[in-house]
Amino acid sequence: MNRKTLVAFTLLTVLVIDQGTKIWVKTHLAYGEELGIFGSDRALIHFVENNGMAFGLSFGASYGKLLLTLFRLAAVSLLFVYLRRLVRERAERSLLLGFALIQAGALGNILDSVFYGRLFSESSFHGGVARMFPADGGYAPLLYGRVVDMLYFPLFYGNYPEWLPYFGGRAYLFFRPVFNVADVAIALGVMVLLYFYYVFILRKKEPREF
Repeated sequence: MNRKTLVAFTLLTVLVIDQGTKIWVKTHLAYGEELGIFGSDRALIHFVENNGMAFGLSFGASYGKLLLTLFRLAAVSLLFVYLRRLVRERAERSLLLGFALIQAGALGNILDSVFYGRLFSESSFHGGVARMFPADGGYAPLLYGRVVDMLYFPLFYGNYPEWLPYFGGRAYLFFRPVFNVADVAIALGVMVLLYFYYVFILRKKEPREF
Protein backbone atom coordinates (compact mmCIF):
# COMPACT_ATOMS: atom_id res chain seq x y z
CA MET A 1 0.00 0.00 0.00
CA ASN A 2 1.52 3.33 -1.02
CA ARG A 3 1.70 6.24 1.40
CA LYS A 4 -1.22 8.26 0.03
CA THR A 5 -3.46 5.20 0.06
CA LEU A 6 -2.42 4.34 3.62
CA VAL A 7 -3.31 7.82 4.88
CA ALA A 8 -6.57 8.02 2.92
CA PHE A 9 -7.65 4.52 3.95
CA THR A 10 -6.90 5.23 7.62
CA LEU A 11 -8.82 8.53 7.59
CA LEU A 12 -11.82 7.09 5.77
CA THR A 13 -12.04 3.90 7.84
CA VAL A 14 -11.88 5.67 11.20
CA LEU A 15 -14.36 8.38 10.16
CA VAL A 16 -16.89 5.91 8.76
CA ILE A 17 -16.78 3.67 11.86
CA ASP A 18 -16.75 6.62 14.27
CA GLN A 19 -19.61 8.53 12.68
CA GLY A 20 -21.61 5.38 11.97
CA THR A 21 -21.53 4.28 15.61
CA LYS A 22 -22.31 7.78 16.87
CA ILE A 23 -25.29 8.27 14.56
CA TRP A 24 -26.67 4.83 15.47
CA VAL A 25 -26.33 5.48 19.20
CA LYS A 26 -27.77 8.98 18.91
CA THR A 27 -30.84 7.81 16.99
CA HIS A 28 -31.50 4.56 18.87
CA LEU A 29 -30.69 5.17 22.54
CA ALA A 30 -31.94 7.65 25.11
CA TYR A 31 -29.35 9.61 27.03
CA GLY A 32 -27.84 7.37 29.71
CA GLU A 33 -29.24 4.16 28.20
CA GLU A 34 -26.84 1.26 27.92
CA LEU A 35 -26.55 -2.13 26.26
CA GLY A 36 -24.20 -4.99 27.04
CA ILE A 37 -21.83 -5.87 24.20
CA PHE A 38 -22.54 -9.55 23.52
CA GLY A 39 -24.45 -9.61 26.82
CA SER A 40 -21.44 -8.59 28.91
CA ASP A 41 -21.75 -6.37 31.99
CA ARG A 42 -18.07 -5.39 31.68
CA ALA A 43 -18.24 -4.11 28.09
CA LEU A 44 -21.11 -1.72 27.44
CA ILE A 45 -22.59 0.69 24.96
CA HIS A 46 -23.48 3.54 27.32
CA PHE A 47 -24.75 6.71 25.65
CA VAL A 48 -23.49 10.00 27.06
CA GLU A 49 -22.41 13.31 25.56
CA ASN A 50 -19.76 15.79 26.57
CA ASN A 51 -18.88 19.39 25.77
CA GLY A 52 -15.17 18.94 26.01
CA MET A 53 -12.18 16.78 25.39
CA ALA A 54 -11.49 13.10 24.93
CA PHE A 55 -12.68 10.37 27.32
CA GLY A 56 -15.56 12.45 28.71
CA LEU A 57 -13.49 15.33 30.08
CA SER A 58 -15.05 18.80 30.07
CA PHE A 59 -13.71 22.25 29.29
CA GLY A 60 -15.41 25.27 30.79
CA ALA A 61 -18.76 26.82 29.95
CA SER A 62 -20.13 27.90 26.54
CA TYR A 63 -17.14 30.13 25.76
CA GLY A 64 -14.81 27.27 26.66
CA LYS A 65 -16.71 25.00 24.29
CA LEU A 66 -16.38 27.51 21.45
CA LEU A 67 -12.66 28.05 22.09
CA LEU A 68 -12.04 24.31 22.22
CA THR A 69 -13.86 23.75 18.90
CA LEU A 70 -11.94 26.57 17.21
CA PHE A 71 -8.67 25.25 18.62
CA ARG A 72 -9.46 21.78 17.29
CA LEU A 73 -10.21 23.19 13.83
CA ALA A 74 -6.90 25.08 13.78
CA ALA A 75 -4.94 22.08 15.07
CA VAL A 76 -6.48 19.69 12.53
CA SER A 77 -5.78 22.13 9.70
CA LEU A 78 -2.11 22.40 10.69
CA LEU A 79 -1.85 18.63 11.11
CA PHE A 80 -3.37 18.11 7.66
CA VAL A 81 -0.72 20.39 6.11
CA TYR A 82 2.03 18.56 8.00
CA LEU A 83 0.65 15.16 6.97
CA ARG A 84 0.66 16.15 3.30
CA ARG A 85 4.27 17.25 3.67
CA LEU A 86 5.22 13.90 5.23
CA VAL A 87 3.57 12.05 2.35
CA ARG A 88 5.46 14.13 -0.22
CA GLU A 89 8.73 13.51 1.63
CA ARG A 90 8.02 9.75 1.69
CA ALA A 91 8.22 9.50 5.47
CA GLU A 92 8.16 6.15 7.26
CA ARG A 93 4.76 4.48 7.06
CA SER A 94 4.53 4.06 10.84
CA LEU A 95 4.93 7.83 11.22
CA LEU A 96 2.23 8.46 8.62
CA LEU A 97 -0.09 5.92 10.24
CA GLY A 98 0.32 7.51 13.67
CA PHE A 99 -0.47 11.01 12.46
CA ALA A 100 -3.31 9.75 10.24
CA LEU A 101 -4.97 8.03 13.22
CA ILE A 102 -4.69 11.19 15.32
CA GLN A 103 -6.01 13.30 12.43
CA ALA A 104 -8.95 10.96 11.87
CA GLY A 105 -9.84 10.87 15.57
CA ALA A 106 -9.67 14.65 15.87
CA LEU A 107 -11.83 15.05 12.76
CA GLY A 108 -14.39 12.59 14.11
CA ASN A 109 -14.90 14.59 17.29
CA ILE A 110 -14.83 17.91 15.43
CA LEU A 111 -17.74 16.78 13.26
CA ASP A 112 -19.78 16.27 16.43
CA SER A 113 -18.81 19.66 17.84
CA VAL A 114 -19.44 21.58 14.64
CA PHE A 115 -22.52 19.91 13.14
CA TYR A 116 -24.37 17.67 15.61
CA GLY A 117 -26.13 20.58 17.32
CA ARG A 118 -27.81 21.41 14.01
CA LEU A 119 -28.32 17.87 12.74
CA PHE A 120 -30.02 16.30 15.77
CA SER A 121 -32.79 17.08 18.20
CA GLU A 122 -32.06 16.88 21.92
CA SER A 123 -31.35 13.51 23.52
CA SER A 124 -32.85 13.07 26.98
CA PHE A 125 -33.43 10.56 29.72
CA HIS A 126 -36.55 8.34 29.90
CA GLY A 127 -36.88 7.43 26.22
CA GLY A 128 -35.95 10.76 24.64
CA VAL A 129 -34.25 9.42 21.51
CA ALA A 130 -32.89 12.12 19.19
CA ARG A 131 -34.17 12.63 15.66
CA MET A 132 -31.88 13.39 12.74
CA PHE A 133 -32.72 16.48 10.66
CA PRO A 134 -35.54 17.65 12.96
CA ALA A 135 -38.07 20.00 11.35
CA ASP A 136 -37.81 22.52 14.18
CA GLY A 137 -34.01 22.67 14.04
CA GLY A 138 -31.32 21.07 16.19
CA TYR A 139 -30.49 21.41 19.86
CA ALA A 140 -27.60 23.90 19.45
CA PRO A 141 -26.00 26.34 16.96
CA LEU A 142 -23.08 25.42 14.73
CA LEU A 143 -19.84 24.90 16.68
CA TYR A 144 -21.76 24.12 19.89
CA GLY A 145 -22.61 20.47 19.35
CA ARG A 146 -21.79 17.84 21.95
CA VAL A 147 -19.46 14.90 21.36
CA VAL A 148 -21.16 11.50 21.49
CA ASP A 149 -19.48 8.87 23.68
CA MET A 150 -20.60 5.29 24.08
CA LEU A 151 -17.78 2.81 24.83
CA TYR A 152 -17.72 1.93 28.52
CA PHE A 153 -15.65 -0.80 30.15
CA PRO A 154 -16.21 -0.96 33.94
CA LEU A 155 -13.83 -3.88 34.31
CA PHE A 156 -13.34 -3.86 38.07
CA TYR A 157 -15.48 -2.31 40.78
CA GLY A 158 -16.18 -2.77 44.46
CA ASN A 159 -15.04 -1.25 47.76
CA TYR A 160 -11.57 -0.75 49.16
CA PRO A 161 -10.81 -2.75 52.36
CA GLU A 162 -11.75 -0.91 55.54
CA TRP A 163 -8.18 -1.16 56.88
CA LEU A 164 -6.74 0.80 53.93
CA PRO A 165 -5.75 4.35 54.99
CA TYR A 166 -7.83 7.17 53.52
CA PHE A 167 -9.50 4.98 50.85
CA GLY A 168 -10.88 2.37 53.29
CA GLY A 169 -14.51 1.53 52.57
CA ARG A 170 -14.75 3.79 49.54
CA ALA A 171 -16.10 2.52 46.23
CA TYR A 172 -13.71 2.14 43.30
CA LEU A 173 -14.26 1.62 39.59
CA PHE A 174 -11.80 0.79 36.82
CA PHE A 175 -12.15 1.80 33.95
CA ARG A 176 -14.41 4.85 34.50
CA PRO A 177 -14.20 7.02 31.31
CA VAL A 178 -16.77 6.67 28.53
CA PHE A 179 -15.25 7.27 25.10
CA ASN A 180 -15.76 6.75 21.37
CA VAL A 181 -14.00 5.34 18.29
CA ALA A 182 -12.35 8.71 17.58
CA ASP A 183 -10.77 8.69 21.06
CA VAL A 184 -9.49 5.17 20.43
CA ALA A 185 -7.94 6.27 17.13
CA ILE A 186 -6.16 9.17 18.84
CA ALA A 187 -4.80 6.88 21.57
CA LEU A 188 -3.64 4.31 18.98
CA GLY A 189 -2.02 7.08 16.95
CA VAL A 190 -0.02 8.23 19.96
CA MET A 191 1.13 4.64 20.61
CA VAL A 192 2.20 4.24 16.97
CA LEU A 193 4.20 7.49 17.19
CA LEU A 194 5.88 6.27 20.37
CA TYR A 195 6.76 3.05 18.56
CA PHE A 196 8.19 5.07 15.67
CA TYR A 197 10.23 7.20 18.09
CA TYR A 198 11.63 4.12 19.82
CA VAL A 199 12.49 2.17 16.65
CA PHE A 200 13.69 4.94 14.35
CA ILE A 201 15.06 7.53 16.80
CA LEU A 202 16.14 5.98 20.10
CA ARG A 203 17.56 2.75 18.69
CA LYS A 204 19.63 4.65 16.14
CA LYS A 205 21.21 6.57 19.00
CA GLU A 206 22.23 3.44 20.91
CA PRO A 207 26.00 2.82 20.80
CA ARG A 208 26.95 -0.15 18.65
CA GLU A 209 29.02 -3.01 20.00
CA PHE A 210 32.28 -3.84 18.24
